[in-house]
Amino acid sequence: MISKLFAVLIIAIGSVYGQTKISGKTDFVNRYIWRGADFGNSFSVQPTLAFSSGEFEAGFWGSYPFTNTSDGNEELDFSVSYSINSFSLLVTDYYFPNSGLKLGKLKTPGAHTLEAGLSYNGTKNFPLSFSGFVNLYNDEDNSMYLELNYSTNVSDVNIDFFLGGGNHIYTISGKFNLINIGIKASKEIKISDSFSLPVFSSYILNPNTEKDYLVFGIAFGF
Repeated sequence: MISKLFAVLIIAIGSVYGQTKISGKTDFVNRYIWRGADFGNSFSVQPTLAFSSGEFEAGFWGSYPFTNTSDGNEELDFSVSYSINSFSLLVTDYYFPNSGLKLGKLKTPGAHTLEAGLSYNGTKNFPLSFSGFVNLYNDEDNSMYLELNYSTNVSDVNIDFFLGGGNHIYTISGKFNLINIGIKASKEIKISDSFSLPVFSSYILNPNTEKDYLVFGIAFGF
């Protein structure tokens, strides 16, 4: 919590001096699937608030199901990143308010997991990206997730192919396995000269759990 308050203070100072760009977005999805895992069979609203200054970016991302959140599917994450050419360094604090941790006799209000990542974002002529992430806190196994992504465009529709694998908390046996294979199609539908509505749809397969999902979403942002 202290780190988040510090980040908000830095962002506020940057905004006062006109050095920070602010953006916001909200996705409405029929199902929240993350790295091949189903986070509740429910429609979810997923807001984003991001601040950027030069190569630095900080932001908040949340997911709130339309159904009862007592099962821990409510989420609020904070992340910071720094980009160097085609590479990005990323640190994310995943926070699940309804998944309390017991520390001795103390019951914390929620569960945190801290993750660090490095990604190569590809180039215009070679749109193949790679990212790797490892848990640094609240995961004694330091679980790892790796993903390849290839982007292209077909008839004004953006297409992303992705292939991801992980170990420990991500798989049934704990051994490294493929958990997130699929394709995502996204397009901005022009409503008027000044307004377009981004929509997207994804097919996701998790070979490790032998489950697949079809996700559809609509985004509103500024």
